[in-house]
Amino acid sequence: MKNRRGVVAYLLIAFGMAWACWEVPIRLGISISNALFFKTALLVGAFAPAIAAFVVRKWITREGFADAGLRLNLRKWPYYLVALLLPLVVVGCIVILAPLLGIGAADFSLVRGFKYLEPAKLPEYLPRSLWILTGLSLVKAIFVAPILFGEEFGWRGYLQPRLFPDWPALGAVVTGVIWAYWHLPLNLRGGNFPDHPFIGGLLIYPVGAIFLSIIFGWLVLKTGSIWSSSLAHAATNAVGGTLVVLLFMGGPSLVFVSYVGLLGLIPLGALSAWIVLTGRLKPANDAHRASHPGEESVPSASQAKSASH
Repeated sequence: MKNRRGVVAYLLIAFGMAWACWEVPIRLGISISNALFFKTALLVGAFAPAIAAFVVRKWITREGFADAGLRLNLRKWPYYLVALLLPLVVVGCIVILAPLLGIGAADFSLVRGFKYLEPAKLPEYLPRSLWILTGLSLVKAIFVAPILFGEEFGWRGYLQPRLFPDWPALGAVVTGVIWAYWHLPLNLRGGNFPDHPFIGGLLIYPVGAIFLSIIFGWLVLKTGSIWSSSLAHAATNAVGGTLVVLLFMGGPSLVFVSYVGLLGLIPLGALSAWIVLTGRLKPANDAHRASHPGEESVPSASQAKSASH
């Protein structure tokens, strides 16, 4: 583990702040479906990882922000496109696999989904067209990305590179498990699997979080920017989550058809396996040394300067 003191401090702040923001309102009797809860407590808790990473970098380890990936780096735009559109592929796989396996079919008319959501009192002007709602969800993901930066700056920008840096796949797995159980106060109240909160929150969700940690970590590595995983995280919620709810709610159990349900884990797991097995989580210089074992790496300008002193 790289910088054990910083990692421990990060986890204490990220968990302590988020769980306090979520548990206190819940203990006071406020449901997680309450609009006020989501606009305040949930939002503040979502920024706990970023706040923890900032505090640790600035005052505890004093390592600064040089490796935080704050630059947008749009020259790597194909990876941003993957981040935005991947949920469409995953939801498409769920839509195809559900009837093939006898689990249930998607309702493309959205009648079932909107009927299920009636208690939430959705705005009357919300379009009932799947195509329009898909387009709006993609646009929403772009605008929501700065909010999901609150998580990604912490999990992918700080923690994941510091857990087992010599074994990035293992670092992604451990980060995924930690990240999943960070969500526990919400998941145990049905946050992602309202019909089976314990099975979903304790067993299924951590597997999905591991796969997403691998995918998000790969995007950050390839772009050098934490904004790529922020966009991917936002698209996962705004596109993947929205489409699953509209297409399947009121039908099959979300244990199967949720974005990180059993069917969603198939495409996410396949992509994660490809990333890991082809060595795409390794930094470029490590991959180069692995393929050219007898070749010395060329030092960077900063390394050369420090060596000269």
